[in-house]
Amino acid sequence: MKIALFGATGRVGENILRYALDDGHQVKALVRSKPPFEHSNLESIVGDIRKAEDVEKTLEGTEAIFSAIGTDRTTTLSQAMPLIINAMKAKKIRRIITIGTAGILNSRMSPGELRFQGGDSNRKLTFAAEEHAAAFRLLEKTNLDWTIVCPTYLPDGKAYGNYRIEKDFLPEGGKQITVGDTAEFAYKQLENPEFIGSRVGIAY
Repeated sequence: MKIALFGATGRVGENILRYALDDGHQVKALVRSKPPFEHSNLESIVGDIRKAEDVEKTLEGTEAIFSAIGTDRTTTLSQAMPLIINAMKAKKIRRIITIGTAGILNSRMSPGELRFQGGDSNRKLTFAAEEHAAAFRLLEKTNLDWTIVCPTYLPDGKAYGNYRIEKDFLPEGGKQITVGDTAEFAYKQLENPEFIGSRVGIAY
């Protein structure tokens, strides 16, 4: 399969990239300067995810998309998602798997609100959650086959495999999940239709 990947130089994105290449997929990655490494099945496109022509070039000829775009106190994610959605529709690509944050899962404390709005999260700064929420709301309005993987606190670490998942909620008592397990679970969704049209909370 030919896969488009945004955020390939980030912690989760690079892990997803390695999984895809190890499985023999071809990957087109949009990067700002240079890819994290070279590989015969990796085509790196240097560009700006906030420019429609660069997004369209990355999606050309692909069948599915992974987005691991970080927020980094910028509006890059909310600027990029409309461009990705428009390009997907134009090129008739249906499947997109994105990395979100636990803040955009449903609140257990305040039904009808998201965790970052309902007081479930201890985080005082909500900018990142607001960016991810904007991306979620955009995808939610489409008929695309989207899945948003929503990790809680995300330390570096390998994939252990002993995590818990829950559709649209953070598993009860979940405090953290490694980068490795987040990437592994997200990558597995490429062949798994179970969570299409859903957010998925992941934690130990």
